Amino acid sequence: MPPLSTLRLRLLVVSLLTVSFLGALDHTIVSTSLATIAGELGALEHMGWVVVGYTLASTVLLPVLGKLGDVVGPRAVFLTSLVVFLLASLACGFAQTMPWLIGARVLQGMSSAGLQLMSQTIIAQVTSPRERPKYMAVIGAAFPIAILVGPVLGGLITDFWGWQWVFWVNIPVGVAALALALVAVPRIAPGALRRFDIAGAVSFTTALVALVLAVSWVADPALRTATVVAFAAALVAFAAFLLAELRAEEPIVPLRFFANRTIAVGTALSAIIGVGLFSITAYLPTYVQMAYQATATVSGLVPIATVFGMLLSNLASGFLASRTGRYRVYPIVGTALGAVGLTVMALLPVGLPLWAPMAVMFVVGIGTGAFMSLIVTVVQSAAPRSATGTLTATVNIVRQVGATVTTAVIGGVVGFGVAALLPSGLDATALTPQLVQVSDPALQIEVAGIYHDVFAPVFAALAVAYAIGFVVALLMPRGRLADEHDPIASVESVTA
Repeated sequence: MPPLSTLRLRLLVVSLLTVSFLGALDHTIVSTSLATIAGELGALEHMGWVVVGYTLASTVLLPVLGKLGDVVGPRAVFLTSLVVFLLASLACGFAQTMPWLIGARVLQGMSSAGLQLMSQTIIAQVTSPRERPKYMAVIGAAFPIAILVGPVLGGLITDFWGWQWVFWVNIPVGVAALALALVAVPRIAPGALRRFDIAGAVSFTTALVALVLAVSWVADPALRTATVVAFAAALVAFAAFLLAELRAEEPIVPLRFFANRTIAVGTALSAIIGVGLFSITAYLPTYVQMAYQATATVSGLVPIATVFGMLLSNLASGFLASRTGRYRVYPIVGTALGAVGLTVMALLPVGLPLWAPMAVMFVVGIGTGAFMSLIVTVVQSAAPRSATGTLTATVNIVRQVGATVTTAVIGGVVGFGVAALLPSGLDATALTPQLVQVSDPALQIEVAGIYHDVFAPVFAALAVAYAIGFVVALLMPRGRLADEHDPIASVESVTA
């Protein structure tokens, strides 16, 4: 397609940022209401599935939507996803039971995958590798901004209006975003599809669902047999998926591209982001509410600090990479900061002022934001433009898989760990922050200690994930983003 004018490009960026913000906001605004929702619906042990169901559904559809974006064009996938997302938001607010809410969240997750993926694909199709980082950083800022606004907004809505409005607030924003997208998103010529990789899509879905079920059940002794069966099913399905991708004419996850070290390292770093930070974000407000006896509104301050750092470094690294063309230093420094910050987080004792965890998580956010959006750009620039949607989906898949599986693990650890440590006279299924805050001081201190003891090893494990990411980042080839669209020259090798 011909290059867009400066005005049209800016309008497009505003449109994509608005819609990306909508999808990201729905994930983050729910976090501060999780404990209240679980208490009112009487399902503390299923609390994690409100988050896991959303991320699992979006992950499963990523490879399919990436291929569809290359085949039918990203505009059609983008607009359809937005309409479905709005309908699902309406259904979430009317949920009367936890299964109903989880089902509606699954539908939201499926549609949010199209919003996230097509935003990145459209930007990659209309910009050169050199200018792409700054635009991708702006689009990528949707997630930090959503976390910056979402927790506090979610807390205020939960405290004063009720948790149902956490979902219904999407409707007016979404309608405005849809109107803007209809005008701004250009029509991009689709490619040709000889045969869709049905075997790959089915085996990938089966493997991921089985894996998430297994890690969710692993902490429950009563589900030991089911856990083993689920792990076995996941292993078999992943093996079938790899075999299907090797044989498919047009695989949904093109394994041949991983022979390129830039793509392989960039994809691995994307997974580290999902494992190391995205997985814990939804649980930070619950941790602060219980360990620091904070209200739902105040509990949003810790994730706010995290994503404020993420937002600053995301924008800075994007604009600097566009100016210089160099990108290798950002993931190296970023993973190091993440590892140090999460280690300190694991060692923080209960009872410190709230600014202490805020400062530590700010450092973690700085580190993550330094390569969060940039790494997607680097991978896109190392592959042919005809595979932009597919490669963008692949990078997001590993990030989402890491976040989904780790979120499920954390949810199981928190749910069963807290239930096992609570006093026998306290019902874990009905435990809410409001209940703890009106209890006697001794019980408040005991609950705070329990949540600290449960979360400390979680933070330590995530620090190890970032340390592994640091080693991987050192393997990134030196290079410089080129000014032209030619994929062969998009990433130029340099010796210095």
